Amino acid sequence: MKVCCEIGNEFATRQRRVLQIVLWVNAAMFVGEFVASLLAHSTALLSDSVDMLGDAIVYGVSLYAVIRGPVWRARAALLKGSIMSGLGLAVLAEVALKLIRGVVPSADVIGAVGVVALGANIACLMLLARHRDDDINMRSVWLCSRNDVAANIGVLLAAVGVGLTGTAWPDIVVGLLIAMMFGSSAIGVIRAARHQLRVAAVP
Repeated sequence: MKVCCEIGNEFATRQRRVLQIVLWVNAAMFVGEFVASLLAHSTALLSDSVDMLGDAIVYGVSLYAVIRGPVWRARAALLKGSIMSGLGLAVLAEVALKLIRGVVPSADVIGAVGVVALGANIACLMLLARHRDDDINMRSVWLCSRNDVAANIGVLLAAVGVGLTGTAWPDIVVGLLIAMMFGSSAIGVIRAARHQLRVAAVP
């Protein structure tokens, strides 16, 4: 029994170490992308920065859930799904504001910051890959990171599109696609979390 406990503790320690790293990476990238989004007037960068903030919160919740039982991990995943849903709505609101303002973002700033964010998120995804099948908590964290990489690629495409067209539409389209991606992932995470909570409630 002691050996099993030691193995379990070592396993949880490895998960916590990875989560701590990706938490700080996302927190730092949120600050950088948020400032850049304001300077560049970019919906895509702002959406991605808000995503980074959401992920930092998600990873913090996941750190709390790692040493708890299956019920707590399912509750953490449910909270993360709710956060992802909220982020999707925030992106839609920003797109609406961009249409009203009619401001054309800076393609150069979007592209430069997008490259840095993509590199950071690929590194996080690689760190999380070995833990994605550990449990629902780590699975949902890995999904968040995978979505980040997809969003970063979209940001780079937005930068190219804005540069070629001289309009804000590529930036707006990417924002809408990011919102759709949030919504899809959120639904999947919430469904899985609710299923695990139901299973845990069965005596």
